[in-house]
Amino acid sequence: MNSPGDVLDLISRGDAGTRAELARITGLARSTIAQRVEALIAHGLVEERETGASTGGRPPRVLRLNTDRNCVVGVDLGATHCRVALMDIGGALLADREDPLLITEGPVPVMRHIEKRMRELLTEAGRPLESVKAVGIGVPGPVEFATGRPVNPPIMPGWHEYPVPGYFADRYDFDVLVDNDVNTLALGELRHGRTAAENLLFVKVGTGIGCGIIAGGRLHRGAQGAAGDIGHIRVPGADDVPCRCGNTGCLEAVAGGGALAARLTEAGVPAADGRAVAALVAAGDPLAVRMVREAGRGIGDVLAGLVNFFNPEAIVVGGALATVYEPLLAGVREVIYQRSLPLATTRLTVAPSGAGEKGGALGAGRLAIDHVLAPEQIDRALAGRAAGPTHAAR
Repeated sequence: MNSPGDVLDLISRGDAGTRAELARITGLARSTIAQRVEALIAHGLVEERETGASTGGRPPRVLRLNTDRNCVVGVDLGATHCRVALMDIGGALLADREDPLLITEGPVPVMRHIEKRMRELLTEAGRPLESVKAVGIGVPGPVEFATGRPVNPPIMPGWHEYPVPGYFADRYDFDVLVDNDVNTLALGELRHGRTAAENLLFVKVGTGIGCGIIAGGRLHRGAQGAAGDIGHIRVPGADDVPCRCGNTGCLEAVAGGGALAARLTEAGVPAADGRAVAALVAAGDPLAVRMVREAGRGIGDVLAGLVNFFNPEAIVVGGALATVYEPLLAGVREVIYQRSLPLATTRLTVAPSGAGEKGGALGAGRLAIDHVLAPEQIDRALAGRAAGPTHAAR
């Protein structure tokens, strides 16, 4: 406790902005604080500036993160897109770009695309490659977070157990963290959204359906990183609906964008995917509106049990179908408030995502920032034995 990493944590969270405040909060001697601060400054993590305001004598000096020399990259990979965001370690967005990109092209072409965009954004922002301290990547499939390897991702052929961090470790001197995209979306909502809740469920409704869990202000992944896979929870009354996982009645098969698109097409209203379904709803197609509201009821049926179990402050809905959130959320709310315990819903809010289309990339960037600024990571770096996460594959 009260190591250099702990001191940096106080500075980065805004709890202390001067050496005197650090000494007061930590109880450490001023000489010890001076040693900690000087080490952080020498390592390029902190800078100390005069405020310019003085009531007499020497102007006070303020400590802040050195955002000029330290940045991260956040990557949001979807089935058909890639957004790359460059952020400083204070969380400010410096530059970003989204491109159409098929995840089915395989890991190496996708990694090369990320490399190319990263270098272009660094040039655009006037930052050297050496300023990148970590990269966070969200992928549309299950991930074993400890190793950063996708595990049997249904829409990512060729990605099973591919060592994503290892691709970068062979080429760059920064750490790489890989997570399921719904987890990075949840982080993006927590840090950049409009919902001030430390206990929330972020539900992504796209081709599939997933849930990111924020508990006590922290992302909850479970033992192997599989927490939140609500897409394969059975929906009552849908036992005859087959799912691509091999079971029947799964929420994804009932309410996912791909399933809705298929049913609309069978009914004579062509729809290629969830985005096409959303476009039909936005255009006022009555069948699409009715189907999306019914999908909301199916999602609400599953979420009602989670509300009773987890008691979140907020449920935030994102993904392709959330762009037409009125009929979707109407169905979700209808069933949640009908089936959940009154105490669990007294202050519950159900709302669309406030982080917008950049939420996934911003959340992936936050994943990287949290790793870079973790006290134990800082202490290892200052001790000259920097080590990345267990899945940095160095």
